[in-house]
Amino acid sequence: MKLKGKNVGFAFTGSFCTFDKIETQVKNLLNEGANIFPIFSKNVQTIDSRFGDTQEYIKKISEMTGNKPILTIEEAEPIGPKSYLDILIIAPCTGNTLAKLANGITDTSVLMAAKAHMRNGKPLVISVSTNDALGMNFKNIGLLFNLKNIYFVPFGQDNVAKKPTSMIAHTELIVDTLEKALDGQQIQPVII
Repeated sequence: MKLKGKNVGFAFTGSFCTFDKIETQVKNLLNEGANIFPIFSKNVQTIDSRFGDTQEYIKKISEMTGNKPILTIEEAEPIGPKSYLDILIIAPCTGNTLAKLANGITDTSVLMAAKAHMRNGKPLVISVSTNDALGMNFKNIGLLFNLKNIYFVPFGQDNVAKKPTSMIAHTELIVDTLEKALDGQQIQPVII
């Protein structure tokens, strides 16, 4: 129960197909005693998909955590100077967010949260969900993997036949990954 009493930033980006799995992990973190601060990208706030109404999802997650959602860059910026998060996870983390993070672009609430949090030397965990992990984003994963205080939830190919460059995190390992990251360790193996 290393997460008991820990302040966990949980940042959601637009890989809508994974939202049910991610919700389960939010529940698991709450059961571990974590205090979760939800952060939602603009795409999550504005795009409804075949996977459901995102406003309902935001409302559900916010009510589960008991914390007001962070929705804007301005709301995310104080994460740095106030230094109130022990750890931050981006789950799901899309290829778009991976690319921007790897290149220092801070144009969403999620990316501002990551930048603000990392300035304090605290761990950032990435839960990959992208159709181009073994394509255009391969280099970005490599760049991020080699940076201090960035950790990955173990991930693997999700549909080799139809989407050969797609990879997705094993979200059932989020709790274990966060615990290891708090100890400054990358959970192994990373690619499974």
